[in-house]
Amino acid sequence: MKNATITADFPQGSNLEKLGAQLIRYGLAIVFIWIGILKFTTYEAEGIKPLVEHSPFFSWTYSLLSVASLSGLLGFIEILIGVLIVCRPFSPKASTIGSIGAILTCVIPLTFLLSTPGVLQQEYGFPFLSAIPGQFLAKDIVLLGASVWSAGESLQLRG
Repeated sequence: MKNATITADFPQGSNLEKLGAQLIRYGLAIVFIWIGILKFTTYEAEGIKPLVEHSPFFSWTYSLLSVASLSGLLGFIEILIGVLIVCRPFSPKASTIGSIGAILTCVIPLTFLLSTPGVLQQEYGFPFLSAIPGQFLAKDIVLLGASVWSAGESLQLRG
């Protein structure tokens, strides 16, 4: 009963929640598409190189692909994920698939927090993250949360 009163007294809360949901979904898609496009640049390919090189899970990829090829592959995947997330109004299933891809794409960089040199400020240690790569990687926690929400919301519509 108390929640009904609050909603009646503050209808703008519901509007803000709806706006927030739209910003989360489409902001997530924009970030994936934008970062995906950047993966086709030398600057970005070289930027992710130390993360991949020091990863116990992904360092082997450079024995199969060049730095530019791996970055381009990742870029293609990220663009595809963003496009799939945007499909939500007419294909919740596609959006669910994109959102699950986003979850995986956010979890992987979080493993780099454990393996990449320079994540912590050397003078201070934990919990002081360096700007690059520490804070750069930490933002994936929020993207992960948005991806999980997007997957759950889209999955409910598939019913």
